[in-house]
Amino acid sequence: MKQLPLYVVALAIAAAGCSSSEPSGKSSASPSGSAAAQATLKVGDAAPSVTLKLHDGRSIDLASLKGKFVLVYFYPKDDTPGCTIEARGIKEEWEKFQAAGIEVFGVSTQDAASHQSFIDKYELPFPLVTDGVEVAEAFGVPMKNGLTERQSFLIGKDGKVIAVWTKVDPSQHADEVLSAAS
Repeated sequence: MKQLPLYVVALAIAAAGCSSSEPSGKSSASPSGSAAAQATLKVGDAAPSVTLKLHDGRSIDLASLKGKFVLVYFYPKDDTPGCTIEARGIKEEWEKFQAAGIEVFGVSTQDAASHQSFIDKYELPFPLVTDGVEVAEAFGVPMKNGLTERQSFLIGKDGKVIAVWTKVDPSQHADEVLSAAS
């Protein structure tokens, strides 16, 4: 039997912590066994009244973005394989996100220094939110071992949720969001 090099095994283990083996798709169903304080938001729900604390020290009241599309995407951890694929996918389509008028906020439970390092390393053009636990609770996103599950919410110009992804394929997500906003 052929043995795999140790770095291949290590990469596979690391990827398991930040990848999705389930197919992508929009869903308005709440996940069962959610550890979040409330059920996952669904299409048609009003966006929660939260203030997003960003990696650079700024705060943005989500309600102040009414009149714009807003993507709030939750990911488990900075600079891990699946999370990097998802963030870079949005970056690669950034001109299309801007043309569609979509504001983007990535949310995980890491601190500002971790987020800044992630942004710098991959030259991400959008902010990352530092109060991931509170924002996850407001959106009803489950947590596992202190990390948010990978879910996304597209909020319409009227402040209501227009698309929910409870199963996200990091490599396809940017295109799915752009399609939902058109």
